[in-house]
Amino acid sequence: MADAFILDAVRTPRGRGRAGKGALSGIHPQELLAQALGALAKRGSFSPDDVEDVVVGCVSQVKEQGANLARNTVLTLGWPDTVTGVTLNRFCGSGLQACNFAALGVMSGQQDLVVGGGVESMSRVPMGSDEGMMDGLNLNLRKRLYQVPQGISADLIATLDGLSREELDRFALESQKRAGAAISEGRFKKSLVPVVDSEGKVVLDRDEHPRPETTLEGLAALEPAFVKLGAAAAGPNGETLDALALARYPEAKAIHHVHHAGNSSGIVDGAAAVLFASEAYVKRSGAKPRARVRAVATIGSEPVIMLTAPTPVSERALKKAGMTASDIDLWEINEAFAAVVLNTIRRLKIDPERVNVNGGAIALGHPLGATGAMLLGTALDELERRNKATALVTLCIGGGMGVATVIERV
Repeated sequence: MADAFILDAVRTPRGRGRAGKGALSGIHPQELLAQALGALAKRGSFSPDDVEDVVVGCVSQVKEQGANLARNTVLTLGWPDTVTGVTLNRFCGSGLQACNFAALGVMSGQQDLVVGGGVESMSRVPMGSDEGMMDGLNLNLRKRLYQVPQGISADLIATLDGLSREELDRFALESQKRAGAAISEGRFKKSLVPVVDSEGKVVLDRDEHPRPETTLEGLAALEPAFVKLGAAAAGPNGETLDALALARYPEAKAIHHVHHAGNSSGIVDGAAAVLFASEAYVKRSGAKPRARVRAVATIGSEPVIMLTAPTPVSERALKKAGMTASDIDLWEINEAFAAVVLNTIRRLKIDPERVNVNGGAIALGHPLGATGAMLLGTALDELERRNKATALVTLCIGGGMGVATVIERV
């Protein structure tokens, strides 16, 4: 298998995902991604004429995010007509999966230069806009397997793991502290590109979601987010969502609802792009690679609890790379919910000081289709800042899946 080198990575700031209130809510998602791609090109490591494909993750592919967003972004940007684009949906893992597909195209020997990335404008195309729920409204599937909302799954994980509300809140507070320190020290500046409006005026040049003033007392005052949802009748015989989850995990006895807006990922807008090149392209162009992809992996897991796959997918990726968890210098585990990260840390026996060292989606936000690509760039920047060698990026995914990527500096 040939090497896939990472030449560069950029991302936009994350803007609050509220219509008319977030700084990026006035930017069309094609334009938002186009600004990330354009910034990548301006940094001079490649010519757009050489790009063979643009692979983009996006979850809610309707309305402004429909109609093959990737190809339309290439056209919006004015890149050569020869540059193709494809848009994919692996739920929250879409951005990292797009990067992995881009890397695999290079590793297969069939492509020399591919861009992977993602975008989600949650202020303009809110989560759930595709109206398909988790199962695409397939009633036959629903009779056999009812996939409960992810918040119920996260609370189920916390219940089974014995994670208290205070433990989750302390993790959330640490995410805010780490993100605040990263922002104040300029750790994101290497990859962060400002977003401008149609007149060239900067509308956002820093992440908008973090709340550095967060306190443990403030988090403790927030109401659990999924109590009413868990009590809602949804099953074929009128079962509540909690009851449907407990039917699969009766050992839990009762679900303790411990997640809320402060210890779950934030709703935001954002885009990211990562450039992958073959060894032949590197030699031909004189570009200087920053890292290489050691391994990529996906895995499925039980779809009711849904969010526990970061552990087995990380193990699969590490096995492919001939590594163990202790060989990884830095981890980026998406903070979809606090319990997801704590569950993964425990099961893989990872040093928490190596995990999400610049905060995560609880503080920074989770622009669904873009997050994985953002995390890949964040991990690479931090490896360089700390002069470390290896990083693993992983995300939990709806429907019971996980995706992971192992990179190594060169």
